[in-house]
Amino acid sequence: MRVSSVFIAAKVQKKVFLFGFYHSTKNTIFAGLNIYPIMSVQNPIFNRLNLLLGEETMERVMSKRVIIFGVGGVGSWCAESLVRSGISHLTIVDSDCVCITNVNRQLQATTKTVGRVKVDVLKERLLEINPKAEINAVQEIYSAENAESFQLETYDYIIDAIDSLKDKIHLILHASECPGKLFSAMGAALKMDPTKIQVAEFWKVYGCPLASLIRRRLRKAKTYPKKKFLCVFSPEVLPNKGTATTCGTSACVCPKATIAAGNPNLVNHEWCSSKAQINGTSAHITAIFGFMLAGLVMNDINSLE
Repeated sequence: MRVSSVFIAAKVQKKVFLFGFYHSTKNTIFAGLNIYPIMSVQNPIFNRLNLLLGEETMERVMSKRVIIFGVGGVGSWCAESLVRSGISHLTIVDSDCVCITNVNRQLQATTKTVGRVKVDVLKERLLEINPKAEINAVQEIYSAENAESFQLETYDYIIDAIDSLKDKIHLILHASECPGKLFSAMGAALKMDPTKIQVAEFWKVYGCPLASLIRRRLRKAKTYPKKKFLCVFSPEVLPNKGTATTCGTSACVCPKATIAAGNPNLVNHEWCSSKAQINGTSAHITAIFGFMLAGLVMNDINSLE
């Protein structure tokens, strides 16, 4: 049976309409998705992308292993795009629980998910898109001390979407020694103009304070990435017009608890108090950063022969 002949139903006013057929019901929505193995390029959820890329490329997409460090305003949208594009082996790493201040820009953050572990909420979302994708949710802080536990050498693509400077630098250096490709997000805060977002090799990124700071630290330590890698960045830097009255202050609104799901060592973990300054962010900018990272992965796979 061809993909185009699979009947997908929609529930409209308690009735199910099949393409070409009609069936009345009170409770049932016919999904029709079990006809094909979920990991198959013939599965109808990948129909439009399969049409664009072809089965050979889609098979490559589904075979690749990707790990994303940081699933906040940038990484969460990257994960969404990759799973919708057929990536079926994905590890997502983040230490945080959802904070109310995440709701303006992070995919998994809603008023209903505040206080929950970010990677757990995002995994639920991703499995609703592809129920049989292999999504490994890891609530951890990447650091020099635990870097080897992530086994980066087993991944085809490594996505850096973290903003902790010390850990970001270590991840870049460590990932550059691995066979997989590294793609990195530079600073996405203090920006509003989507037309200024672009991609460049790390040493050619300009106008980005975070990239400049990373390069200064590398030069000072006389330690450099072993290979070139692409970054998503924007040279736009706007001033904060408002005042931070919660994050990083005694009035912090991040979830606090003595017992919570997830890693017990990270129950009350938050980054705000360790930052020199809290900067403003917008959803359209962070999402575009994330989608561009996903696009770099997909475009690279598509270019493989």
